[in-house]
Amino acid sequence: MPETELLSADAPGIARAAAILGDGGLVAFPTETVYGLGGDARSDLAVAGIFDAKGRPRFNPLIVHVPDADAARRYVAWSETADRLAGAFWPGALTLVLPLRADHGLSPLVTAELPTLAIRCPAHPVATALLRAADAPLAAPSANPSGRISPTTPDHVLAGLSGRIAAVLDGGACTVGLESTIVGLGHTPTLLRPGGLPAEAIEAALGHPLARRAANDTLTAPGQMASHYAPGARVRLNATEARPGELLLGFGAMECDLNLSPSGDLVEAAANLFGHLHALDARAPAGIAVAPVPMKGLGLAINDRLARAAAPR
Repeated sequence: MPETELLSADAPGIARAAAILGDGGLVAFPTETVYGLGGDARSDLAVAGIFDAKGRPRFNPLIVHVPDADAARRYVAWSETADRLAGAFWPGALTLVLPLRADHGLSPLVTAELPTLAIRCPAHPVATALLRAADAPLAAPSANPSGRISPTTPDHVLAGLSGRIAAVLDGGACTVGLESTIVGLGHTPTLLRPGGLPAEAIEAALGHPLARRAANDTLTAPGQMASHYAPGARVRLNATEARPGELLLGFGAMECDLNLSPSGDLVEAAANLFGHLHALDARAPAGIAVAPVPMKGLGLAINDRLARAAAPR
C-alpha cells in the first residue's frame, strides 16, 4: 500500500477522505471519544480490510457510525427506549446495541454474525461532515493495532497503522479520550461497556438502573475482550509508588512521572488516559505503575480500560 496520507480536516480533505471510502479504502477519522478506523460498513472488502489492518479477531464485532438517528433506523429495529436515549445523548459518546433489520444491507463481518448491531452517532463535527460526505454507514473501531492503546491524536494513529491504511483525517486531539459507553437494548437495558458517557447519566434518563454484563458472558459488543488497550510495557494497578524500572502514572496530588489529573478531576483523567499511556510507553520502561482512580462516574470506564490493559496477554 502507498504511504498513508495525512489529510487536513477542511472541505478538500473531507472530500478526499470520502472519495477513498467510496473506493473501498480505509480512513482514520476523529470522533469526540477516540480516532476511529473507518470503512464502508456495507462492503465486505472494506470491513475485512479493517480487521486485517488492525489484526483484529473476526469474532469481535464493530461499531457502525451514522450521522443521525434517522440513519440508524435504516439498519436496526428501533424502539421507544432507543428513541429516549438517542434523544438525550446523540450525537455523543453512547453506542446502542439493537436487533438488526432484515433488510439492513450491512456486511455480516460487521456484526461477527450476531443478530444485533452496535451503532452510534458521533458528536465530532469532522466525523459528522465525513459521514455526510461519504453518504455511507462507517464501521469504525479504534484506529490502532488490536489490543493496544487507543489513539486520541493523528500521531497515535500513524505510529500504529502508517502504511496499512489509506489516510488519516487530522482533527486534532480527541476531547473525551475514552471510547463510547455501550448499552444493549434487549429485554433489559444493559451496560455492555462503560465509556465516555457516565452510566449514572444514562440511568437518570431511563429512570431506573442499568443491568450489568456478567464478566464471563460471551462477546456481545466491541471492547469486551479481557486483554485490550495495552501498552508494550506491563501495567501494574493501584500503585502508590514506582518499583525499579517502572514509570508512575498518577492521579490526584502526588509525585509521579505523568499525572492523569493533579486535581483529581475524572473528566480530565479520562481525556488524558490514552495519551499519557502512549507517552510513558514511548520511554520503554520495564513497567507502568498506575495510581488508584475512584470507581465512580467516568472512573468506572477508566478502571475498565486499565484493568484490560493490565490483563495477561
